[in-house]
Amino acid sequence: MKLIGSLCAVVFCSFLAFCKPTQEKKDRVHHAKELSNQPHDDGNHQYDHEAFLGKEEAKTFDQLTPEESKERLGKIAERIDRDKDGFIIHEELKDWIKHTQNRYIYENVERHWRDYDSNNDDKVSWEEYKNTTYGYNMDEDLHDAEDKHSYKKMLARDERRFKKADKDGDMIATREEFTAFLHPEEFDYMKDLVVTETIEDMDKNGDGFVQLEEYIGDLYTPESGEPEPDWVKTEREQFKEFRDMNKDGKMDRNEISHWILPGEYDPVEAESKHLIYESDTNRDEKLTKQEILDNWNMFVGSQATNYGEDLTRKHDEL
Repeated sequence: MKLIGSLCAVVFCSFLAFCKPTQEKKDRVHHAKELSNQPHDDGNHQYDHEAFLGKEEAKTFDQLTPEESKERLGKIAERIDRDKDGFIIHEELKDWIKHTQNRYIYENVERHWRDYDSNNDDKVSWEEYKNTTYGYNMDEDLHDAEDKHSYKKMLARDERRFKKADKDGDMIATREEFTAFLHPEEFDYMKDLVVTETIEDMDKNGDGFVQLEEYIGDLYTPESGEPEPDWVKTEREQFKEFRDMNKDGKMDRNEISHWILPGEYDPVEAESKHLIYESDTNRDEKLTKQEILDNWNMFVGSQATNYGEDLTRKHDEL
C-alpha cells in the first residue's frame, strides 16, 4: 500500500481495512457497549454467559455437555489468573471480560498484522507502520501542495498517537500497543488523546474550544436553501442545556470529555463485581478456580442441562 496517487486512493486502500482511521469524521460519543442483549436476571444466566465468554463463544459452550463446559471453564480460570497466585481478583476478571467483548478488535488487528510487521519480528515499529501506510517517498509521490500538507498533518497525528500507545517509548508496538493505537477509545491511558483529537477535528477557529456552530457543523452540512431539520434544532438545544455545562457558550476540554466518554456506568465493571459476589462463597472478594467451577452454570452453562441426554447424544454423533 505504498503512497502513490491521489489522497482518496490511500485513504480507502490503507485505512478502511482497520475501520477507524484517525482522520475519519464519525459519531463522537464512545458509548459503553452492552455485554449482551439478554435480560440480566437471576433466573436466566444467558446474559452472564455472553458477558463472560462473548456472544459467539457462548453459543459454542451451549452445545457442550456439562462435563466439557466445566473442563474448558477450568482452563479459562487459569488464564484469567495472570499472576498465578491461585486467586482471581476483580481487576483480572474485569480485564478478561473486556478482552472477550473486544475480541472482534483483536481479531481485526490479527488479520492485518502481517501487512505491517514487514520484518516478521512479531512487533510493528513506527517506521514499518509509516512506510506501509504512507509510503517511503511521500514528497516525491505527492505533487499537489494541498495533498502533501494534508498527509503531513495526518502523519504527525498518527506519530503522536503511536507514541502515546507505545508504553515503553521504544517506538516499537506490541500487539496490545498497536491495538491501542488503532482503537484508542478502548484503552484508559489513551482517552486523553481521544479528547485532544476530537477538539482538533471540531475546533475550526483554533481557540481550543468547541463553539455551538462548530458542534453543529461537525454533525450537519446544510444544502443550499434547505431548511434546518428538526434533529439539528434538537442538537442545538442539547448543546445549550447539557453539553455546555458552565453555560459560557462553548465546550472546554472537560465538557468534551464528559460528552464523548460518558463514564457514569461501566457494564464490564458491574458484571465483574456481580460474578464475584455471586460466586465468592467465603466472602474474601476474590475467586478461586474451585469457586468458579462450583458455580459453573453461571459462567458458561450448557443446554444439555436443559434439554437432556438427547442433545448430548447429538453432540457426540457430530
